[in-house]
Amino acid sequence: MNYDLGDLSNPAKLTDPIDVSGWNTGELIEIYKKMRLIRNVEDEIARLINSGEVKCPSHLCVGQEAIAVGVSYHLRNTDRVFGTHRSHSHYLALGGEPKSLFAEVLGRRDGCSKGMGGSMHLFGGKHGFLGSVPIVGGTVPIAVGAGLAAKKDGHGDVGVSYFGDGACEEGVVHEAFNLAAIYEIPVLFVCENNLFASHMDIHLRQPSDRMSRFAEANRINVQTVDGNDVLAVAKATETLLEKSRKGNGPGFLEVVTYRWKGHVGAADDVDVGVLRKEKDIIAWKKRDPIQRLRQGLVNQRKMDDSEFNAMDREISKDLMRAINEAKKSPYPEQNDLLDYVYA
Repeated sequence: MNYDLGDLSNPAKLTDPIDVSGWNTGELIEIYKKMRLIRNVEDEIARLINSGEVKCPSHLCVGQEAIAVGVSYHLRNTDRVFGTHRSHSHYLALGGEPKSLFAEVLGRRDGCSKGMGGSMHLFGGKHGFLGSVPIVGGTVPIAVGAGLAAKKDGHGDVGVSYFGDGACEEGVVHEAFNLAAIYEIPVLFVCENNLFASHMDIHLRQPSDRMSRFAEANRINVQTVDGNDVLAVAKATETLLEKSRKGNGPGFLEVVTYRWKGHVGAADDVDVGVLRKEKDIIAWKKRDPIQRLRQGLVNQRKMDDSEFNAMDREISKDLMRAINEAKKSPYPEQNDLLDYVYA
């Protein structure tokens, strides 16, 4: 097994505060708020799972918030973005409303998919989020098709596909890479490499831990970065999108990260114990993307802890209001079952 990612996959490394030099303070604060919002939403959904109020399978992204926020920083609402079974962050980072997400996982009509999709079938069309599905690798070729449509439209928009390291073991993903490269399609492939596919460690599945090698085989522009450094993610995304929007074909962004929770559900556990150890989870939590940005801002005297704490309290208050409103939404009627089958 080759540990080609080096320090990027070593939880003992890259724990320092993020260097915020050269960034506008207002932009940094908005980036922090977005990550904090996603973390708090996921914590609240975990609480609703534990209370039995959320009954649909929910895959949480706690620990991976920097990816969606960093990528979305350079996206337009006319870009065409597609997610996975773990897409709460993708939806929220683009501007999706927390109330609509809460209502959806609670199965209510005010949900972003009318209460019919649950956690894994989200839709936020007005924000450019055109859907998430739980089929591993399923949205990768769809994003390529959307990118081809964007190319024909000629407005500089792109398709975007989020997927995990496990999806790189699906044949359709490699077919999508090849097609996008051959036809120079403006699509951004975002591989959230959290080193696990469901319960199985990447080292038990592949001869290398670096997924960008598959893109390189198709001569796709590649960036591989620390997925827990939101500014590194944003900069790499900007580089790749600039090339795609100018007609230079697809880009592949590999963002190395780690999910704190189990594969599905609210438990902060070690799954079935296949190489995922409690000490690894503890170590990765020291690379918390939110805390690293917060400390970087404090070190540069752009904000202090009291200001952060006040901001966090305001976000929590807003989310409690959103949850209460979502709970007031009615359940879908039985007659609604066939209304949303076709667009």
